[in-house]
Amino acid sequence: MGFTARIRSHGVRARIAVAASAAAVAATVWGVVAIVDPGHHGSRDGASRQTQDQNRTPDGENGKNGEGEGGGNGGPGSGPLVPETIAHSSESGGDAVNITIDDGPDPRWTPRILDVLKRYDVKATFCMVGPQAKAHPDLVKKVVQGGHRLCDHTMDHNTGMDKKPVAYQEQQILEAKKLIEEAAGGGAKVEYYRAPGGAFTPDSRRIAAASGMRPLGWNVDTKDFEKPGVAAIVNAVKREINNGPTVLFHDGGGNRTQSVEALDQVLAWLKDQGRPTGFPVRTDADAPSASAPPS
Repeated sequence: MGFTARIRSHGVRARIAVAASAAAVAATVWGVVAIVDPGHHGSRDGASRQTQDQNRTPDGENGKNGEGEGGGNGGPGSGPLVPETIAHSSESGGDAVNITIDDGPDPRWTPRILDVLKRYDVKATFCMVGPQAKAHPDLVKKVVQGGHRLCDHTMDHNTGMDKKPVAYQEQQILEAKKLIEEAAGGGAKVEYYRAPGGAFTPDSRRIAAASGMRPLGWNVDTKDFEKPGVAAIVNAVKREINNGPTVLFHDGGGNRTQSVEALDQVLAWLKDQGRPTGFPVRTDADAPSASAPPS
């Protein structure tokens, strides 16, 4: 090999070594990011995450993101398919409003929420945390007996779920579903899945839909979790209801006095407006509105 050839050979080997070193560093950084808990548990700031996720599809899923028939669940004789898209609209259509209640059940606040709903003859969707349902099966049964629907809100309410491995997401979703249904008894089914803080991923939506649960977003964030005052909660509903029909309240996560009082006033206002209430869609495709915040 001549002098010039040797120089070229050394140059090629140097470039290969640099590329391999860069790849190793990138892999190390990715691994650290994948396993570090972002520490967002309990946060309510999942803004825009559900809309961003809605436009992504899982690797290798060939675009199977729940559009149209979507979902990939079911099969011959198994009933209607549940799409993977995030639901917002109401089964009742028109100007019907969906009331959704998160983070319970709670022995102090869930009964009060149920009393308010009964007073106005309104049915709601309760998004329950798995261990809470296991601890209070009597309340889960009361929710079902009242004609309300059940929603899976994971085991640990980890708002960083979208940064977790698929195996973790699956465990959080499926174990919570199991605990809620066991607490409900009587063959009751969990019909929706709501990601904590709006931390949906294509994988979590696929897992939920394959288990018969429609991913559930919201359009109106009452901010009741932050206890801004009853008037502020009520005004948020009146101000944002044109965004879409699904309204978020809470019966868990702390003192919910304001939530109970605000829900009473909101239901009275909806009644005065002549607006019916209903449940979120389950089997129809439903793309999120452009202004819809995450669930």
